Amino acid sequence: MDQLQLLWGYQEADIAADRFERDMRQSKKRQKLVAHRDFMVTQQETMRKIEGDVAQMAERMEAIRADVTRLEDELRDLQDTLNEEEPETLEIARKSLQHAQKLVGGISRCEQELARIKKDAEARDRQQHEVRVRAAKVRAEFDVLKADYDLEYKKDLEELTKHRTVAAKAAKKLPEAMIEQYKQIKQHSIPPIAKLLDGNRCGGCNMNLPQVILREIRTGAKSVSCENCGRIVLVE
Repeated sequence: MDQLQLLWGYQEADIAADRFERDMRQSKKRQKLVAHRDFMVTQQETMRKIEGDVAQMAERMEAIRADVTRLEDELRDLQDTLNEEEPETLEIARKSLQHAQKLVGGISRCEQELARIKKDAEARDRQQHEVRVRAAKVRAEFDVLKADYDLEYKKDLEELTKHRTVAAKAAKKLPEAMIEQYKQIKQHSIPPIAKLLDGNRCGGCNMNLPQVILREIRTGAKSVSCENCGRIVLVE
């Protein structure tokens, strides 16, 4: 068996191993497992965001409570001053009343904001609970799937190892330079080797070969390179 036939046999083993590995990655169990994992990651990110929102709400509520205390103290001081001493003029009384109204309005706005934040915080608590419930359910399903998939993966890995071993044994029968050329072509064209079709076409890209290469074939070349796709073209 010449080297070109051996190279074709190597390609069959190599492509078969690649196809089996691709099927492993695309198995329904693996896809479902990945979907569950991605869902759990998303839920974790959601939980972190909720926790961050709640922390910001707590800080804001503390700041508002401090403002309410300050406004109430200022209003109390104003009331004490007015009780102890009547305003000297109507203008001073008017300004004192406006100041008191401003303080009361500020307290009212703070209380409204506190109520809104409290409502938002309660909504976050409910959302957090729902996320935890969903995540726990998916986690339980993930663990069952993982155990089942691990058994499948172990079996498939043994089969993949057999395929790779066949390809490796075939590669040992070929020069390293030929294997290296095969790998370089494989980076952009799969499969790297194709057969000549109808005496003038590359079996990989289906393009007609130029006359200069066809002359090589007519003079007995066993293989040529396709100028279009770069594949090795075997001449049978």
